[in-house]
Amino acid sequence: MRLRSYTLHLPPEARPGEADALDRAKLVPDGFSWPAFAFSVLWFLFHRLWAAALIVLAGLLLVAFSGYALGLPRAAGAAIALLACVLVGLEAGSLQRWTLTRRGWPARDAVVARDAAEAEAKALARWLDTSTLPPPPRPPFPGGAVRRGEPVIGLFPAQGGGR
Repeated sequence: MRLRSYTLHLPPEARPGEADALDRAKLVPDGFSWPAFAFSVLWFLFHRLWAAALIVLAGLLLVAFSGYALGLPRAAGAAIALLACVLVGLEAGSLQRWTLTRRGWPARDAVVARDAAEAEAKALARWLDTSTLPPPPRPPFPGGAVRRGEPVIGLFPAQGGGR
C-alpha cells in the first residue's frame, strides 16, 4: 500500500468550516507525474498553468538547442531530453502549487492518502471540521511590528514620529 501526500488549495475568500468554496477546491498530488513526463508542455496547458508551460517549453527548447550547438550525437541529445522530461515529471506538482499560490490560492491543508478520492474525502472532512485544521499563522511580533519602549534599529523613523 503506497501513500501519497496531497495539498488542498482554496480561493482566498474561503473560510474554514464553510462549504461554499469547496466546489472550486484543487487537490494537488505530490510525487512523480507520468502524464507530465509523457506530455510535458501539453500537460501544463491542459491544467491551465500558462506561466509554467512557458517555463517548461523554454527549458526544453534550451536543452535541445544546446545539444545541437555543442554538436552532441543524437543519442546523447535524446538522453538529455529524456532526463529533462523526467525532471518535468518530478516537478509538475511543485509547479502546479507554485502557480496556484501565485494566483492567490495558497495551500490550506495537506493530507496523506492512498488515492485522490480518499485524499479528497479527508481534506474536505478536515476543512468542514474547524477543530482539526492547523491554526492560522501568527504575526511575527505580538501586538504589532514595533514593540513599545524599545529603540528602533535600521531605516525606520524614530519613535514619536520624528525622523
